[in-house]
Amino acid sequence: GDILKSVIKLQNLTGQEKLECLKLRQTRRQTRRQERTAKLIQMSEEDEIQMRQTAIERSNNFNNTVWMMRHPSSKNDTLLKIMNNQIVMAKVYASIARSRDMTALHDSLTKCIKESQHVMLGARSDAELQAGAREYAKAMGKALSVAKYHLYDCAVVTRKLKAVVQSAEETLTAQMKKNFFLMQYGVQATPNPLHCLALQLTNDYFLLNDSSKTLRNKEKLEDPSLYHYAIFSDNVVATSVAVNSTVTNAKNPEKHVFHIVTDMLNFAAMKMWFISHPPLPATVHVENYDDLKWLNSSYCPVLRQLESANLREYYFAANRPSTISMGNDNLNYKNPKYLSMLNHLRFYMPELYPKLDKILFLDDDVVVQQDLSPLWSIKMFGMVNGAVETCTLKSKRLSSYLNFTHPLISKNFSPRSCAWAFGMNLFDLKEWKQKNITAIYHYWQEQNKDRKLWQLGTMPAGLTAFYNQTYLLHRSWQLLALGYNPVVKHSEINKAAVLHYNGNYKPWLDLAITQFKPYWS
Repeated sequence: GDILKSVIKLQNLTGQEKLECLKLRQTRRQTRRQERTAKLIQMSEEDEIQMRQTAIERSNNFNNTVWMMRHPSSKNDTLLKIMNNQIVMAKVYASIARSRDMTALHDSLTKCIKESQHVMLGARSDAELQAGAREYAKAMGKALSVAKYHLYDCAVVTRKLKAVVQSAEETLTAQMKKNFFLMQYGVQATPNPLHCLALQLTNDYFLLNDSSKTLRNKEKLEDPSLYHYAIFSDNVVATSVAVNSTVTNAKNPEKHVFHIVTDMLNFAAMKMWFISHPPLPATVHVENYDDLKWLNSSYCPVLRQLESANLREYYFAANRPSTISMGNDNLNYKNPKYLSMLNHLRFYMPELYPKLDKILFLDDDVVVQQDLSPLWSIKMFGMVNGAVETCTLKSKRLSSYLNFTHPLISKNFSPRSCAWAFGMNLFDLKEWKQKNITAIYHYWQEQNKDRKLWQLGTMPAGLTAFYNQTYLLHRSWQLLALGYNPVVKHSEINKAAVLHYNGNYKPWLDLAITQFKPYWS
């Protein structure tokens, strides 16, 4: 009631009166602070102990659960947390003791640190601590009390703690860079079983007679009435899963034709796999990328750029050592996949398959769960590329891929436009030819020869080439993120026609997200 009266009284005052009233309050508060300080200075030791005890009891009895969430398992690692904190403070005081030539105290703290670290080794909770942990914690507590009595200086301790934090942050940053580097290395490396499989398949292929290598049903390869797929890959097992899962779920598998292009190194292995494991009654045709003589540096900007000294220096750092310290972003774009033309073949569909009207592009890291033939019946209203948009995912707009500080990008594209996904794309090749999409792709690749418009990769190139030429398919046709997001819901997985393991955690690697691996295997 008194507070309410004061508020009403304050509201009725003029501006000058309010100002004077506030100044008076501030003066009174300052006076009370000074009086309390004087009392504390003059307080006897007995009164000080009593005051501290009262404050501790008040703190213990105070219910702070409104602000502080109590985890059910918090009591399971209480001693472990105490010992961790003790070690931090012991290191601080040991450092101060060494700087002040207090050898005995320094040695005592160092001994306690080693003992505590020994009983804590590998422990993640109190239950995992070694025997005698509580006694060591008590001994450390006594050593810290002695150190505090002799060494405590607020400014010095604060400075030392800041140094500890800075050192820990530097160590953490270095460890994160190391982990990222090792993960990139693990992603790029071929698992030993897959490598051995490819070698065995290659050996078997060259032992075959020529008649066994001849493709049957060649007429199907150019029949526009059938369902045609394009897969560009150097991974035999991944390609096999993409093909087999598609055929298994097809209603009329004999009408499905797969056009696979691989490189010279993996051609024999890929060819042999589908000779020995044909997904009948579907048709599979395997081609060698090196046999595409029309695809050369005089026609293809990417090949010209890959031959340039500038790009070789960027990738291979010929004049400087390659180190972890180059940074995560740099390592991301030094992935060998960006050097492979297999990644860019998707922009040459009409040249690869001139007799076809439509073709479905599949990445090799997909699994098909439903019949895909209804896609050919979708009307795309003059659009070239049928794809699932990714605006529902975090930060998946054009601004995430293109450099909108460059005038050429900001003039021709909207940063708020939705991106879409490569991985399962239906291409209308008639519209492609009419709108000359390949020439548009070439134009933007030429403009980006110095990598000022975007970093390397096919996604930015696709967004520029198919800008305003993409028909958005229903999101149930393709589910993304199974190669990096462990919280994708199983209900969404079960509804999706195609599962895409885009990301670093491919299902054929040991790095794979465990709960998503069965859908692939």
